[in-house]
Amino acid sequence: MRIDKLLWFLRFAKTRALAQSMAEEGHIRLNGRRIERAHQRISHGDVIVFALGGSVRVIEILVLPERRGPAAEAQACYRSLDAAGLSPIAAAEDTNAA
Repeated sequence: MRIDKLLWFLRFAKTRALAQSMAEEGHIRLNGRRIERAHQRISHGDVIVFALGGSVRVIEILVLPERRGPAAEAQACYRSLDAAGLSPIAAAEDTNAA
């Protein structure tokens, strides 16, 4: 599956055109490697890092979605590795303060 289609199916982009521009502008990393093509192939087990709404999202693809379904269906297709959207630096500061 293409990265732009995946981001749209998983509801990280409102439109497929927006997902294409995210990929083509080089704002996405796939398994630690920067991508610049909207047609980059994705498979299950891949780790994707991208900026979204002022934070950085890190997700692992568990299952490739078949369609752009409801949010609950989309969330079942990936696992979030970014500690619920918290910055790793902020999380480290919280544990040091205790």
